Amino acid sequence: MKNEVWYDSFMETLFARYPKKSQLVEDLMGLLKIEREAVYRRLNKHVAFSSNEIAKISSSWNISLDSIISISSGKIPFMMQPLNYVAPSEHELKILQDIIQSINYFKDFPDTEFMDICNKLPRQLLAGFSYLNRFHLFKWLFQYGSSKKPVPFSQVVISEEMLQLTADYYVAVKNVPTTNCIFDRMIFEHLANEISYFYSTQMITDEEKDLLKKDLYALLDYLLEVATNGCYPETQNRVNLYISNLSINTNYSYVYTNRVSICFIHVFDKYDIYTHDTEMTANFRTWMQLKKRSSIQISEVDQKSRIEFFAKQRQIVDSL
Repeated sequence: MKNEVWYDSFMETLFARYPKKSQLVEDLMGLLKIEREAVYRRLNKHVAFSSNEIAKISSSWNISLDSIISISSGKIPFMMQPLNYVAPSEHELKILQDIIQSINYFKDFPDTEFMDICNKLPRQLLAGFSYLNRFHLFKWLFQYGSSKKPVPFSQVVISEEMLQLTADYYVAVKNVPTTNCIFDRMIFEHLANEISYFYSTQMITDEEKDLLKKDLYALLDYLLEVATNGCYPETQNRVNLYISNLSINTNYSYVYTNRVSICFIHVFDKYDIYTHDTEMTANFRTWMQLKKRSSIQISEVDQKSRIEFFAKQRQIVDSL
């Protein structure tokens, strides 16, 4: 591949991450410690980024040069960005802000499609319900946290910055023009079993369990509204909800537009491994769309299946 081709791809990646050029300029000034005029010369291609500058940008902003250069190694590069969602550092807060900015960028392209296949309630739903979101982080701390002594639910404290970013994320995901979501049929039962387990070990109190139940009922009411109307009530953007007849082994998703695409495998409850590789994202899209063949659509169509599904989920919550 000629140098100018991969360099153009690198520049396109920068502009895709920062649709507002002014913000890109500010962040490059801070990262590279150079003047505004020097940044503009680089972005306008009057001066090329040096190899050291490209390395620093790709490392700090988690940009895969392998994907850009398209090294023919027979391997697809995946990346993972571990983040502390409970008490993030300034650098982690910036990464989360970039993620929200990227989602808001997608809303300007009518062909943007997000698809999620999940056996656990996805974070774009949990983010709107404070106790369910807190339980998600509590469970992660219990399984993977560094503390030797398990932290009870009551002692999980989320920073104000993180709460605001969570709220911003919940709003942003509603702006994607089309969303497809396929749920494992046991998705609410899995969550209810987890809550019951922590309640039985006294890490969740009676009052906290009731608050979690209240959030679950509210989430079911919200999902029923989405499924009935086939759209998010806040934005009227299209939502297609499905229930899988086959078990789902993990959560995975993709975002696709004609300009940018990315696919994710969600691991360790709150981390993602992901790639922008064109071939892999195309495969993900094909595989995930095929999953609809073994699923029942409950949004708008098939009112009988929709009523039966939500009635059963309420019974599960009732039993907590």
